[in-house]
Amino acid sequence: MTAEFGSFCLILSLTLAVAWTGFAVAGRMRNGALMTGAAQGAAIACFGALTLAFLALILAFWTSDFSLAVVANNSHVDKPALYKVAGAWGNHEGSLLLWCLVMAGFGALLAGARGLSFRLKTSAVAAQGALTTLFVGFAVFTSSPFARLDDPPVVGLGLNPLLQDPALALHPPLLYGGYVGLSVCFSLAVAALIEGRAGSAMWPAWGRWVRPWALASWALLTVGIALGSFWAYYELGWGGWWFWDPVENASFMPWLAAAALLHSAVVTERRGALAGWTTFLAILAFTFSMLGAFLVRSGVLTSVHAFAVDPERGMALLGILGVAAGAAFALFAWRAPKLTPGGAFAPVSREAALVLNNLFLTVAAATVLLGTLYPLILEAATGETISVGPPYFALTFVPLMTAMALILPAGPLLAWKRGDLKGVGQRLMLAAGLSVAVGLLALSVWSPARALTALGAAVAAWLVLGSISEVADRVRLFRAPAAETARRAKALPLSAWGTTLAHLGLGLFVLGAALETGLKTERQAILPVGGEIAAGPYVARVEQVGVVEGPNFLAERATFTVRTVDGRAARTVTAERRFFPAGGQTTTEVGLDFRGLDDVYLTVGERAATADGDRAWSVRMAHNPMARLIFLGPAIMALGGLLSLLDRRLRRAPTRRRG
Repeated sequence: MTAEFGSFCLILSLTLAVAWTGFAVAGRMRNGALMTGAAQGAAIACFGALTLAFLALILAFWTSDFSLAVVANNSHVDKPALYKVAGAWGNHEGSLLLWCLVMAGFGALLAGARGLSFRLKTSAVAAQGALTTLFVGFAVFTSSPFARLDDPPVVGLGLNPLLQDPALALHPPLLYGGYVGLSVCFSLAVAALIEGRAGSAMWPAWGRWVRPWALASWALLTVGIALGSFWAYYELGWGGWWFWDPVENASFMPWLAAAALLHSAVVTERRGALAGWTTFLAILAFTFSMLGAFLVRSGVLTSVHAFAVDPERGMALLGILGVAAGAAFALFAWRAPKLTPGGAFAPVSREAALVLNNLFLTVAAATVLLGTLYPLILEAATGETISVGPPYFALTFVPLMTAMALILPAGPLLAWKRGDLKGVGQRLMLAAGLSVAVGLLALSVWSPARALTALGAAVAAWLVLGSISEVADRVRLFRAPAAETARRAKALPLSAWGTTLAHLGLGLFVLGAALETGLKTERQAILPVGGEIAAGPYVARVEQVGVVEGPNFLAERATFTVRTVDGRAARTVTAERRFFPAGGQTTTEVGLDFRGLDDVYLTVGERAATADGDRAWSVRMAHNPMARLIFLGPAIMALGGLLSLLDRRLRRAPTRRRG
């Protein structure tokens, strides 16, 4: 009965989504509170129905109900409980249900929120209802997770072993929170284009509504992407944390657009300017989210974290993308020229710096889009298969982001409307001098062959020191008595601290990425028990190799002793090669030894034989300097986003206007 109940709730949610949209449209056309109240009730009921459907799916996975096709194909009777639950969203049907659940939940929050004009809010609720109807309809008619099997298996096929990892259990829900959070920005943009008028005074209030949603979505995407990167780093066993895989790019493009939207919405909120540009970015950000859903689910990509499904469902998703994004961009083309240009500003101002920031971010997103789609388009048109990998992105994306990083610390120090470039230069002079010194020192230590690594270190120092300089300037550090500095620091709004942390986290990430990429050392050898291998300043010795049994796998576990080359600081590290009988798959479990901010990275491969005929194993060892910063930086960035969300100025509702 669990499956029938879940299926009923899913179909009910579609009916409620249609009612939600219809009531909101009627309420807007009649300017009536009764219909809009009914739309709010339908949105809450839709969210409730989807919640029950999702709980029914989780229960089916928990109880190993293999009469459901999605459970039989993605679970196993011996799988640990955590991965049984995570299996509910580790597949196309379940993850789509989670997408619909989050979208309806955000729609219910939007319908119940207060502070925006009646017409604008009602139009946004209607747009969100229409989006929810499209995706729930797709789930009901093509991707229901409650389809029964006539002849269910006894134990199940099991979830992909690579996905049986705590980071991957949390990664999709966080990403979906970011992806679908951008749907609210999309709906608010559509509503603004419908209701906006030249000279309208609504834009500051609208910008204040958009900014928290953009901020929350960006922060969730930051954490979700970082978790996925960390999973790839330690689970796949290839030693990297980013490969410009098309599925990685599918999550990165919305992040870039959300970052641009976040900065643009600040200008719209504070100055009523860039209204057209901000609405465009709000539409673009969720369009990238829908594009990512299509790429992952259509079967056009082959990836360990893609849902390889049939092309028919991919075409249905492409149709949803075309309808939703096409209608929104057509509305933008019609209405945007009539929108207010907002407050004027000088070429040297905070607004201008944010516009330049937006330019670099959007062009960078365009380069990622081109590198992701061009191979697919070429293959579809000519049948020719090519690969666009790291060299392309190093030549296009990296210079753009470097230029963006160079202007980033100056933006918060510039005044609105008209800034003092000379004054900003004086306040950043110490940070600039120290950053250049860092780059020159790195170049002298590492040799000219690593000039790009030295440049990365200098850019990272500029971001970190520039962020610190901005806060130091605002609290008058060393220029006022300590009590006055403390008072100013306490009075700084949380959004200011959040901005500083976000920029600081970006600098730490750049430092980690530059040093790990440029200074990494890696070695591979065939080693018997007692054999040793060295990478960087560390040596690993194989102490023993034995077979261990897990809950649903068998593993060959190698135990290493890792020490410095002079024999100090010895630690024990284990690495495994796991075999999962249910699916016949073999995976690698990396051994990581955290040495401060560095990592010692070990993997054990297949058995081999030495020249003497002894048993041996393929062992790979890497020393990854400053690798911790690659994941610590995004965590600090997300923390900055959270602090900004807690700012009372974002929670304070603008004055409501009717009409």
